[in-house]
Amino acid sequence: MDKKQRNAIEVQGLAITIVSRNGQDYISLTDIARHRDSQEPFSVINNWLRGRSTIEFLGLWETLNNPDFKPIEFERFRNEAGSNYFVLSPQRWIRATDAVGITSTSGRYGGTFAHRDIAFEFATWISPSFKLYLITEFQRLKNDENDRLKLEWNLQRTLAKVNYRIHTDAIKEALLPAEITKAQAVVIYANEADLLNVALFGQTAKQWRERNPNAEGNIRDRATLEQLVVLSNLESLNSVLIRQSLPQSERLVRLNQIAITQMHSLVASASMKRLK
Repeated sequence: MDKKQRNAIEVQGLAITIVSRNGQDYISLTDIARHRDSQEPFSVINNWLRGRSTIEFLGLWETLNNPDFKPIEFERFRNEAGSNYFVLSPQRWIRATDAVGITSTSGRYGGTFAHRDIAFEFATWISPSFKLYLITEFQRLKNDENDRLKLEWNLQRTLAKVNYRIHTDAIKEALLPAEITKAQAVVIYANEADLLNVALFGQTAKQWRERNPNAEGNIRDRATLEQLVVLSNLESLNSVLIRQSLPQSERLVRLNQIAITQMHSLVASASMKRLK
């Protein structure tokens, strides 16, 4: 398989590899097969593929999830399945039907992998009890990943709040005239907050609310992870520009250019994609 995010869980003493790609989890059938035969796991997989019920399950999964699946080749396999002469390998199944639910490669990180739906079905054929242990450990892994993402998200929100304080302090020191009223201060703070909103989101908080009257929260609550990272950076940069006495119009142009550059970098970042 292509090198993607790899994890491993332990199920009844066996290490089971899981590869995540494009938001989908593929589990090693080779590792699961070792529960039945540690020496020749590929033979176990090939025997499983010979069954008519297996072919029908795989065909249905591909029909539901793969628009390029070839139904004519599938029908030929289904008609032959179960006969004494019928043999089928993962590679043959993939080549003939353009299947995507199963992948099979050689090499250090090779082996036969299958979408988790298919892997759980294979595990049932291996051993129903083993399947339950597999599901339990798999779910534990996904819960741990979700907890880590929540922590990273909260850290990013906290960082944004810290930078917001730096931002407002710069406004207070450089933009607020002496003896200003609280109402006047609120207007200036809001204007600077909207300066960042326009630079990053292309609209003010009021404009966003008018366009999304039924949405919960505000424009920043609905921001993506990439936007939150850029917003945090813009707050720090704007505080520096304010202390340099740059007019608001010039700061808006600069911040917008920076926001565009940083968003391009983050959207293409593999690290950011792994956080989602």
